[in-house]
Amino acid sequence: MRYIICILFLAFSLYSSAQTKVLIVDGFSNHDWKQTSNLTKRILEESGLFKVDISTMEDSTWLPAFKQYAVVIQNTNNVFNTAIRWPRRVELALEDYVRNGGSLYVLHSGNNAFPHWKEYDKMIGLGWRPKTTGFALEIDSNRHIIRIPPGEGEGTSHGSRFNAIIQILNRHPINKGYPSSWKTASTEVYNYPRGPAENLTVLSFAYDSSVTHKMWPVEWVVKYGKGRVYNSSMGHLWKGETYPLSYRCIGYQTTVIRVTEWLATGKVTYPVPVNFPTAEKMSLREEGDFPKGK
Repeated sequence: MRYIICILFLAFSLYSSAQTKVLIVDGFSNHDWKQTSNLTKRILEESGLFKVDISTMEDSTWLPAFKQYAVVIQNTNNVFNTAIRWPRRVELALEDYVRNGGSLYVLHSGNNAFPHWKEYDKMIGLGWRPKTTGFALEIDSNRHIIRIPPGEGEGTSHGSRFNAIIQILNRHPINKGYPSSWKTASTEVYNYPRGPAENLTVLSFAYDSSVTHKMWPVEWVVKYGKGRVYNSSMGHLWKGETYPLSYRCIGYQTTVIRVTEWLATGKVTYPVPVNFPTAEKMSLREEGDFPKGK
């Protein structure tokens, strides 16, 4: 009996040690940051690939141990109250972590945050910024990227959420095996996303049928020093919602897992499920079928 218990314990230990350690940082946002963090943790842990911790900023002594994790997921946003910031030592710690090979996942409204922080702008590549700040990227009808200089066009915004068709612009380990276009639910397509737009590759884009009737980036990756950054407008979860359509989307959940694996390892092994969305049809988990993470 003791032998069996030892074997089971060893198997569990090996399984746990094989899991990639991921840290979600949160604590403030105009979105439902608590539910966003919880659902993201559950989606990732349900895959069996990750062990996810959450670090919540509560006071000025907060200092996440970034270097203990393969991936950091940024889920804070001060867009409506820029006086709320991370302590400066935490900003510098994240810069150092990513610059020296760490990986950062900027989750939805995380790219609205920290307009005062120039290195953060470089890390995220594009974000929610005014007309005067940075280049906006637009995709033309020939699938070419147009760089719109500061002062031209508009500041970043979005219209009503809609079921957007995500179109692949550049193939990448994250979207390998995806259809060239796929439909996701209740998505915000940011128009005129702005920033330095340096060392950046746009992975996908969508047509904004709500406001501008133009095509804008939805996902992009950035090289910052030795580190990797992924940024996307997908993943909206508003106050008062519970497990909304945007999070029930099989395409979104698959992407969250594959992004995190790529950030951690540079490779993707997590398979594209047979019920992945198509250009014509969304694929959603049932409303009560919550991800089975911890």
